Amino acid sequence: MGTANGLSKGPYDKRRFGIRRAGSKIMKEAMFYEAMSENRVRCNLCSHRCKIHEGKRGICGVRENRGGKLYSLVYGKMVAEHIDPIEKKPLFNFLPGSKAFSIGTVGCNFHCKHCQNSDISQYPHEHGGEIVGQDRTPEQIVAAAKAAGCETIAYTYTEPTIFYEFAYDTGILAQKEGIKNVFVSNGYMTPESARQIGPYLDAINIDLKAFTNEFYKEVCGGRLKPVLETIRLMKELGVWVEVTTLIIPGLNDGDQELRDIARFVKGIGPDIPWHVTQFYPTYKIVDKPRTPVETLRRAREIGTEEGLHYVYEGNVPGEGGENTYCYACGAVLIERHGVLLTRNNLREGRCPDCGTWVGGVWM
Repeated sequence: MGTANGLSKGPYDKRRFGIRRAGSKIMKEAMFYEAMSENRVRCNLCSHRCKIHEGKRGICGVRENRGGKLYSLVYGKMVAEHIDPIEKKPLFNFLPGSKAFSIGTVGCNFHCKHCQNSDISQYPHEHGGEIVGQDRTPEQIVAAAKAAGCETIAYTYTEPTIFYEFAYDTGILAQKEGIKNVFVSNGYMTPESARQIGPYLDAINIDLKAFTNEFYKEVCGGRLKPVLETIRLMKELGVWVEVTTLIIPGLNDGDQELRDIARFVKGIGPDIPWHVTQFYPTYKIVDKPRTPVETLRRAREIGTEEGLHYVYEGNVPGEGGENTYCYACGAVLIERHGVLLTRNNLREGRCPDCGTWVGGVWM
């Protein structure tokens, strides 16, 4: 994990951010929790709604009950800071070709057996609760994004909900500076936390990992329903939404399940892009092969059959499934090779051939 060039530490404004040090840990009192009996607390940040005893942490491994108060242990603790193309998030119908200043901390509220960033998402669980990361302030992140010419700040790599307080403070500052904010999320936040950050979010890519509760329970350690509710809510809040499904052979690649996902997304809005992406063996799922390109192609066909306007194939550069096509006339609107934009034919958000408006955020 690298850091952005020229990003210095700088002093903390403890009064403004409510941060205090406990040994080598920097903590901030958490948002969205309530006191319970016997110094327990209930965390209402994500849909686990963990009941946490004193001295213990929630499922995410980074929110701890100290004396009947809940603290975030990862406020400003960045383990990843990179400049990425926005397409890498993946966001294809949102400021194509622009740059995103991407940040993340350790921890996650899911325990996906196929996690591609398990080295940081599961770090606290696999290192005796240790919290690591470079100390950063919201001002430093916004300044670094501006200096790098990034149009957005992306809260990503691990689930951004678990470093919500830092993302929230940073998002407010970024918006004031004309920088947009995007989440790359598993969608497991509560309606309360989603509504609070909604005014500061410009886009979100939500993983819809499967369409069965069994998959979510066995593979991810969660439930399906809260994710579906978050997708609906983000659309209602006016946040630009894109959805990603990593297709794993033998686990979530059946035609009916893919059709169910496509129908659900279409029911919220046909302009929501659906990314169907290739799985490769990693972490605890190494007994499954890479997703065949034919499976991705079939998923894309199913999405189109169900009325989705934009379905993309991911992790297979050069196959053509990453291009944006006009759903009305079929013209090629945006050409990509992997996450690199090679040609943008849009004319003020419209197809140059037939004039159809293309759903997205273009300027």
